[in-house]
Amino acid sequence: MSLVKKRRKTRQISVGNVKIGSKSPVSVQSMTNTRTQDVQATVKQILALEKAGCEIIRVAVPDMEAALAIEKIKQDITIPIIADIHFDYRLALASAKAGVDALRINPGNIGEKKKIKAVVDCAKEHKISIRVGVNAGSLEKNIEKRLGTTAEAMVESALTNIKILEDLDFHDIKVSLKASDVERTVKAYRLLASKTDVPFHIGVTEAGGLYAGITKSAIGIGMLLAEGLGDTMRVSLTRDPVEEIRTGYEILRALGIRSRGPELISCPTCGRCKIDLFKIARDTEKALLDHSSKIKVAIMGCAVNGPGEAKEADIGIAGG
Repeated sequence: MSLVKKRRKTRQISVGNVKIGSKSPVSVQSMTNTRTQDVQATVKQILALEKAGCEIIRVAVPDMEAALAIEKIKQDITIPIIADIHFDYRLALASAKAGVDALRINPGNIGEKKKIKAVVDCAKEHKISIRVGVNAGSLEKNIEKRLGTTAEAMVESALTNIKILEDLDFHDIKVSLKASDVERTVKAYRLLASKTDVPFHIGVTEAGGLYAGITKSAIGIGMLLAEGLGDTMRVSLTRDPVEEIRTGYEILRALGIRSRGPELISCPTCGRCKIDLFKIARDTEKALLDHSSKIKVAIMGCAVNGPGEAKEADIGIAGG
């Protein structure tokens, strides 16, 4: 019996050459942590992310210099690029003209409707999609005053801003509803699921360092994917973004949705183990990182479970 329910039916949109929606695979994306203005450093990081399997990349656009850098960045990468816009709508216009593949706006801090209209008109002209990015920490003041920073408030913000875009005859939209805790995040997506057919970008924002971030993301993203409520995803970690991609694919693999590269199975060891399994497992994991073949490798410590696990793998060892 599958862990995953049937995908929620959504409209289909594009971010560059990547299709997003219920008819397409769940895509894995990340965000650079370089200064976007530093074209060389940003391109270097994106190429490392591409190698790890990143399918869409988002860059921060805090000023006009960053917006203008997008044109140069695009020349050296192959995956679609999203401009992350806050506060100044003119940065969205400049990013679109620079060749960005999609825009991410937080309507709660973009401002007046006429500014949003300017962004929409520009997106139409350049045939790019828009993500309505709702964060619990930056909701519209009138909504937050009535509903606080609740899941219900996030949903109202999303529906309000989806309506603004659709009233302007713009429909190439995806939406995200992110909080720093799993409960609000999952609740918000569940509430919104039956109210729109807009594709979902899922994740837990500001999830934290490696352990907290992986745990929150695995539970939050995993729950949503298992309920069929995800079309593209980002794992947020206070780490090298390459780790976000690896974690994302492991979540998809664990649910049987998608797999990429080899799968390593290893035991936690016990007093029966007579080999340095930790080192062998670490070295094997490192060696497998650059391989794309979908094989299963088992590194087991003793004769209790080792032979059985190794037998089910394509390659396996069991220590004595």
